[in-house]
Amino acid sequence: MANASPPFRADHVGSLLRPASVQAARKKYFEDKSISADDLAAVEDAAIREIVALQQDVGLKAVTDGELRRSFWHYDFMGALTGFDLEEREEGVQFAGVKLRPIFPTITDKLDFPDDHPMLAHYTYLASVADVAPKISIPGPSCCHFRTAVADIKPAEYKDPDVLFAAIAATYKKAVEKFYAAGCRYLQMDDIFFTYLCDPKHRAARAAEGQDPDWLIDRYAWMMHEAIKDRPDDMTIAMHMCRGNFKSTHAAEGAYDPAADAVFNKTDVDIFFMEYDTERAGGLEPLALLAKGKQRVMPGFITTKTGELEDLDGLRRKFDEASRYVDMDQLGIAPQCGFSSTEEGNTITVDDQRRKLELVVKTAESIWGGVDK
Repeated sequence: MANASPPFRADHVGSLLRPASVQAARKKYFEDKSISADDLAAVEDAAIREIVALQQDVGLKAVTDGELRRSFWHYDFMGALTGFDLEEREEGVQFAGVKLRPIFPTITDKLDFPDDHPMLAHYTYLASVADVAPKISIPGPSCCHFRTAVADIKPAEYKDPDVLFAAIAATYKKAVEKFYAAGCRYLQMDDIFFTYLCDPKHRAARAAEGQDPDWLIDRYAWMMHEAIKDRPDDMTIAMHMCRGNFKSTHAAEGAYDPAADAVFNKTDVDIFFMEYDTERAGGLEPLALLAKGKQRVMPGFITTKTGELEDLDGLRRKFDEASRYVDMDQLGIAPQCGFSSTEEGNTITVDDQRRKLELVVKTAESIWGGVDK
């Protein structure tokens, strides 16, 4: 019998290219100050209805709102937490050949998840226009630590990392509860900093700050586990891992080996979306650490960074290789990352994006006989 709830054999990470209508409306609202918040929301609502229809038309059984209401995949969520502020400064985060807009998260007070966090409403609107399973993606707990400089952690008690990690975990535990109460049964945490801590350069940078990267990996896994361990049985939790995605560039590289055991066996996550589109991600050997059972890995053999379409036979060969390390029944297919982790989007076209999503579905049908098998 076909499944009506996740996991599915075909899925995608979450973000989609921002339509021109949304780009124009956001400029009018945030820069020109020429339209109201209600006007902006109306444009976003219409665009989300269209983007949901696109996902359903290509055959996906889980859909997102494309993160069309966000500027960043992570900062919009973080900035709406109690105790978090976003500060604009002169220097942005360095990616490969380009710098991110200079937004810096700052912890100013005791952390909490507010009852009126805007992404709860984002989810409920998505659910109201979806005919299949609605999914929302939020940054994982590690993001609140990794992306916040020590000097930007203001509360004295949070200078103790264990106290800070406990506070972040408690904040996310409340988030899980609130999303569930809003009707969410498929929640994804983009916890990409596990993979950053597999990069020798990022590991060295953390060590230079007096932080043991392997200890951080363990603590990040603990935070995720604490946040989701009490979720109801009918709530699926996914995790996405990549090496950065801004205008088709990356910020890290390195195989999953240093983090694979912690990620697979210490987080209690159900589905893992894993970047695997280039040699930057290393080999498939770490998949052997996935325990036999119901957990599922969605190898990102299909890239969102370029418009060139992958070959179906080539994808099948990659899954044959992956099946040497993990049972084919515990695999599915998804693109390696979102198409628009920030509102600028990757350097691909809307047509490229649709073809990539169609290929995800076609691959699942070719290998497993369907998206929901």
